[in-house]
Amino acid sequence: MTRDVGGDTSGDAGRGTPSRPLAGSGVALHRAYDTALLDLDGVVYTGGEAVPHAVEALAGARAEGMAAAYVTNNASRTPAAVADHLTRLGVAAGPEEVVTSAQAVARLIAEAVPAGARVLCAGGEGLRVALRERGLVPVESADEDPAAVVQGYGGPEMPWGRLVEAALAVNRGVPWFASNLDATIPTPRGPAPGNGAAVEVVRIASGGTRRPTAAGKPLPPMHRETILRTGARRPLVVGDRLDTDIEGARSAGSSP
Repeated sequence: MTRDVGGDTSGDAGRGTPSRPLAGSGVALHRAYDTALLDLDGVVYTGGEAVPHAVEALAGARAEGMAAAYVTNNASRTPAAVADHLTRLGVAAGPEEVVTSAQAVARLIAEAVPAGARVLCAGGEGLRVALRERGLVPVESADEDPAAVVQGYGGPEMPWGRLVEAALAVNRGVPWFASNLDATIPTPRGPAPGNGAAVEVVRIASGGTRRPTAAGKPLPPMHRETILRTGARRPLVVGDRLDTDIEGARSAGSSP
């Protein structure tokens, strides 16, 4: 199996013209790279269903000795829940092979606030668990004196009140973090508002002058988290979005 290497995505490439021609690889992927860093939504699955041929391709790569890590900007679920979903689809995966933007932003926050600090969490269970794993205490009100506020995708059922509390805290000057800034998230029915859309709500409601410190793809904290957790030395990034997966790979020096 070989791969094509995409052209530079800057300059003329932004207008659809690659700055260099596509180049083939004469080396099998499992020999050229030690770990595949795979996006999930739109790459391995869409909604509750596997992307066609993804299960077979991943099984083949694993059989050839290539490690896999499942790297997602979706902060709503825990790694254990994601691994269970993958297993039900036929992809052999454990929680230790899943890396989420919730884990990446929790590390950033833990490096910025005292141990055991309260963090106002406007997100789902995946974000709350990641904060607890870093010794932080998730809270839900701006009146609980949080040392930081963090936003992460919480799914369509996340209460609007959590955005209200986040906006109040941000307006009071509390340090502000976001798991990622994706404006949309893919669903079987089409694109839906992502965490970036929720971040914009808080930004506007808090005066519009501040922006959060974000961790997810394409920013460096997500790549750092992935490498720290996987130990990958020659990673191959597999994704479906130029603005997150591929841009993140190129900025980090990995192969997309």
